[in-house]
Amino acid sequence: MKFGVVLQPNPPASGVVAMMRLAEGAGFGYGWTFDSHVLWQETFVLFPRILAETSSMIVGPMVTNPGTRDWSVLASMFATLNDEYGNRTICGIGRGDSARRYIGLPPVSIDTLSAAMAVIKGLAEGSEVIHHGQPLRIPWVREGASLPVWMAGYGPKALRLAGEQADGFILQTADPDIARWTFGSVRAAALAAGRDPAAITMCVAAPAYVGTDLGHQREQLRWFGGMVGNHVADLVARYGADGTIPHALTDYIEKRSGYDYSHHGQAGNPSAEFVPDEIVDRFCLIGPASSHVARLRELAEIGADQFALYLMHDDEENTLAAYGDEIIPALR
Repeated sequence: MKFGVVLQPNPPASGVVAMMRLAEGAGFGYGWTFDSHVLWQETFVLFPRILAETSSMIVGPMVTNPGTRDWSVLASMFATLNDEYGNRTICGIGRGDSARRYIGLPPVSIDTLSAAMAVIKGLAEGSEVIHHGQPLRIPWVREGASLPVWMAGYGPKALRLAGEQADGFILQTADPDIARWTFGSVRAAALAAGRDPAAITMCVAAPAYVGTDLGHQREQLRWFGGMVGNHVADLVARYGADGTIPHALTDYIEKRSGYDYSHHGQAGNPSAEFVPDEIVDRFCLIGPASSHVARLRELAEIGADQFALYLMHDDEENTLAAYGDEIIPALR
């Protein structure tokens, strides 16, 4: 299993870069950042510094979306970074939640996401694509340029698209039951599309907090259940709660009453008060290092190729160190 760290691009930018350096030293091979350009600093501005101040870390957004920047701009940014630093970028992408909703726009459609993934990947790798109704190619992209595109999602249509088109799938929860369902759905879609299911990288992304005070850890990570609940609420509105989407994912939002994005991704988020302890325990990794190792081994057996650690709580450096000293070596 490989490991990534996911950070919010909070000011100062130097702090984000410093944490990425620590993460690489601890054995994390991927450095991911949130991409909500109003809630946090503009993430693509940070990538050159992260790439320059790390040696081999692969860097990208978790996740960007096709609706806040022209697809050719996204492709050119990735291609420029790869030209300067080697093929060390990756494009995590989804329909858009906080980045879109916070500026008054809805997430994009699945069809738009599909078209965007093809254009972004094609342009960044030097191919000709159809964009805005006309042929387009970036002429300066070097031969051998590569941009893996990993797609995040939960619903049946999103899982099918990931299997049909994406290079990787990002599941934003560490619940083994949900991992079995989503991974299985992605693999089935890949097989039906004539693709090799084993060629699609499976990434589990979730918060982790190493320690022994479970009550405190739960309070620090309860925000994540609220964040996932935004996507689940969309799924329930579209598919209902009759079992089309597993009850392991949908039941807990019954008492959800709304969401304030001004507290998005933050410990103490009042919009996450409806999230029960059971969901925190299922969706996140808490407890001593041995508990993290046990959960990650279970996820690896299900097929997770990477664990991307959301590092957003009040003991980030100690958790990072515990992963470097104990957890990552145990999973190699």
